[in-house]
Amino acid sequence: MEIFYLLCSIVSISLTTLLLSLILPFNALLRRRESSRAASSFTQDEVEPVSLYEGTVWHQRRHPVNHSFQYRVRYALIDLDRAPHAPNDHLSPDEARQITDTNGPILLLTIPPSVGYEQNPLSVYYCYAVEGSTKRLKKCIAEVTNTPWGERVSFVFNPHSDLVAKALHVSPFMDMIGIWNIKASDPGENLTISISVHHPEHGNYFTASLKAKRLCSSPVSHHAIFFWLMPHKVAVWIYWHVSFLFIFHLNSHV
Repeated sequence: MEIFYLLCSIVSISLTTLLLSLILPFNALLRRRESSRAASSFTQDEVEPVSLYEGTVWHQRRHPVNHSFQYRVRYALIDLDRAPHAPNDHLSPDEARQITDTNGPILLLTIPPSVGYEQNPLSVYYCYAVEGSTKRLKKCIAEVTNTPWGERVSFVFNPHSDLVAKALHVSPFMDMIGIWNIKASDPGENLTISISVHHPEHGNYFTASLKAKRLCSSPVSHHAIFFWLMPHKVAVWIYWHVSFLFIFHLNSHV
């Protein structure tokens, strides 16, 4: 029954993606006209509170099989206080400041939805503290969403390095016994995020990282094209390598 629902979901997403992709050029043209009108009364810095990043996600596990993979990914870093439209299903800047006890800007690193589909294994809020004329990254909030269940947990961590008890399943054949070691750099021209799982029996048996570089800013009208099918590609990579792990697991028990 679960396979049936999964197949129905894939068909529905595929049809929606096809339809919205066909009308994407018209939506982009409309947004370009709206951006041109807005630019007449605001500076470029005010119109574009979004930075675009492109980089590589890398995964490696050492149990029950040594397996690694990487894929290219595109992210948006959104200034939530200056963004004209808050991203759906995410914290507001005031909520993030209250959770982290900060008083400065809140930046959200995330993969925006594309043509009706969203796939975001990890989103990170960068929460800054302002003291006089000095701004420093004080805390981060991680939003971890597992695939395909769509369960999500959020937790605050020290960006320099922090240990967090594992809160949900995120990968096959990994139990809930373990601690996440997570750290994130202050995003600038480059950004990095790394997560490793420490297990009392298997040691440091899983590592994931994101390394990305900021690209030249582009008009809002280009963002839909820049992220076209990006969530779909992430989902394909996840399902492909999950299938590999299941096949290995079955073969090892034959």
